[in-house]
Amino acid sequence: MERIMSVAEQERDPYPTIEWLESTIEDLRELIANRADGFIRNIVRELRPADIAHVLRHLSREERLYLFSLLDPETASDVLAELDEPIQEELIREMDSERLSQVIDEMESDDATDVVAKLPSDVAEEILESIDREDSAEVRELLSHAEDTAGGIMAKEFVAVNKDLTVDQAIQKIRHMAKEIEDIYNVFAVDDEGHLVGVVPLQDLLLARPGMKVQHIMDTDVVYVTPDVDQEEVARLFKMYDLVSIPVVDEDKRLIGRITIDDVMDVIEEEASEDAQMIAGITTGLDFSETSPLKVSRARLPWLIVSFTGEIISGQLMSMFHTTLTRVLYIVFFVPLIMAIGGNVGNQSAIMVIRGLDTGEVDVLEMGKRLRSELLVSLILASVLATAIFMISWLWFH
Repeated sequence: MERIMSVAEQERDPYPTIEWLESTIEDLRELIANRADGFIRNIVRELRPADIAHVLRHLSREERLYLFSLLDPETASDVLAELDEPIQEELIREMDSERLSQVIDEMESDDATDVVAKLPSDVAEEILESIDREDSAEVRELLSHAEDTAGGIMAKEFVAVNKDLTVDQAIQKIRHMAKEIEDIYNVFAVDDEGHLVGVVPLQDLLLARPGMKVQHIMDTDVVYVTPDVDQEEVARLFKMYDLVSIPVVDEDKRLIGRITIDDVMDVIEEEASEDAQMIAGITTGLDFSETSPLKVSRARLPWLIVSFTGEIISGQLMSMFHTTLTRVLYIVFFVPLIMAIGGNVGNQSAIMVIRGLDTGEVDVLEMGKRLRSELLVSLILASVLATAIFMISWLWFH
């Protein structure tokens, strides 16, 4: 217990090492078993939300539920947003309506929407009725957008100032709003009707003369999206223009939300997972943290059946040449080699094309050109490997 106390009281490192986290997990397991709530809170207080989420992933279900129940609503909301979907859903199911309302009330609008979307409709309605009216209206609006669009990943928390304000007035307004907005990268400039007219990096605003008007320092060449834009396109814009945030506007160009780089990182991770699943022949949508054997099997089985069917056909074709194989037995020695090389070449082509489509380097409209290129590559590879196989077989059998 003394060692555990020292862990809670030690000076906080810039970031915890894996070894330190593993040690902390073991300490927390012991404390949870002893129901030492005070010591648990002391340790958790020194951890960042992402670190607490890491700890929860490595605890058993019972330990996880107990530890999460000790978190205050604000910390719980930050931790919940960091967790993988299966664990997130598990914790949501175990919270009563009052606790869940408190946690959701502390969340950013986009994160709160993700949580509410996972609830049964009657429970979701009960939660939305119990939280702050303004927050409830924001969540309802976000729920109206498809989850894989800009509207589905945007947040309603943003800083917008009238273009006619002075720099000093704009900074005063930002100070009042800062408590409700976690990260402020850019300040959006709007007109009297709320139309987006420009953007000012926070640094430029702080360095400008206090009496200058916002419209004189704002950049009017703004990259923005509408709510129906696909999240992959949003990620592409972030990469192309090195953005840290992007405004979302309605059909009249009124500012309605913003998307930040952390939201886009989640999109990139999600799309990368889908690409990896496509390459591996797994039905997309399977979370890598999923532990249900039935769900994992259901996701992996379809393409295995396709592969199984293909191999049956290959076997049937080979059986048609059984007379030749019987007469020239050494041909059989090369069958595994040919099949392995064919599979590897196919995997290489699939990976390159899927990755190219993901990065935009391969255009669907130019697929014919890409196909011709792949055929030429296949011809070159086949020539090189066929020559190598011929030389090896000649040396082997002569």
